[in-house]
Amino acid sequence: MEKQYRKCAGAVVFNKNSQVFLGNRIGFENAWQFPQGGVEENENYIEAAKRELFEETGIKSVEFVCVDEKPIRYEFTEEIKQKFRKKGIYNDGQEICFSLFYFNGSENEINLNGFSPEFSLYKWDSFDFAIENIVEFKKNAYKLISEKFSPIIRQYLKINS
Repeated sequence: MEKQYRKCAGAVVFNKNSQVFLGNRIGFENAWQFPQGGVEENENYIEAAKRELFEETGIKSVEFVCVDEKPIRYEFTEEIKQKFRKKGIYNDGQEICFSLFYFNGSENEINLNGFSPEFSLYKWDSFDFAIENIVEFKKNAYKLISEKFSPIIRQYLKINS
């Protein structure tokens, strides 16, 4: 049987210090990740990333920089697949496209208790920290997007400083 992958959008948000926004997943001690979620019907990757970013963090004050429209595929662990199947969800993993945004707001706009709480904590840190502290099955996706977005972030901050 052919594997099923959910269409997903991720938001990589960076600040003036070249740090990226990471949230620690509720219910996990050390599972830091970028805001992300499913792409709804009639929504493109950028719109989905902005919506998920707002729903999960309250962040609205961002400037769109770019989107990587080549999906990065990862597969869920068997444990996660079993949990989803009990809920009637039969995806084997996700195909995620990341959008890059510059945060031009104030820290007080960040609200993790909004529409769809998914994070218990947040922090600004490096791509290296993100790669080291993401769940194992997403590590390759984070490495790939770090390689693509790190030079863009450096260039953006150089031009806009």
